[in-house]
Amino acid sequence: MRKIMMNLAMSLDGYIANEDGSYEWIKGYEDSSLDTDNQYNYETLLEDVDIVVMGKRCYEQDMHLEFKTKTVYVATHSPIADYDNVKFYGSDIIDVIKSEQKKAGKDILLFGGGQLINTFLKADCIDEYIIGLIPIILGGGRPLFYGGHPPIELKLEEYIVDNGIVILRYVNR
Repeated sequence: MRKIMMNLAMSLDGYIANEDGSYEWIKGYEDSSLDTDNQYNYETLLEDVDIVVMGKRCYEQDMHLEFKTKTVYVATHSPIADYDNVKFYGSDIIDVIKSEQKKAGKDILLFGGGQLINTFLKADCIDEYIIGLIPIILGGGRPLFYGGHPPIELKLEEYIVDNGIVILRYVNR
């Protein structure tokens, strides 16, 4: 069965974007002194993905344009017509993605944002969590985790240090 993976960067205090949705702070700090031998390769991750799921705010920031060769599902309550490789779904997004998960194909990537991730957390259907910890404390913004979901036990499968960023890959037990 296809995996549903979450891949996001967050500040040390748990935010994935500033209050205004900006994320220019997501960067390394030109310090490779603690880098691990294994390094993260986002392009390699994308080779194993054929569906990307994002929230409407990500869509409105044109983040879907990065995924022209993938099917992009956008979670929204606004009635928007599907076009090209982009499909829009409302409250049934979990059922749609679970159905896709059972079909043959590559993995499914949850791209963002926090409200979308929270919906999938509540359904406990994320198989893999890839979180890049950016060495910054924002003090506020849009959180990755909203709470209100049951505890989910994870197992650390891999860690990478790259340019001051710690990347953690957990799997759902």
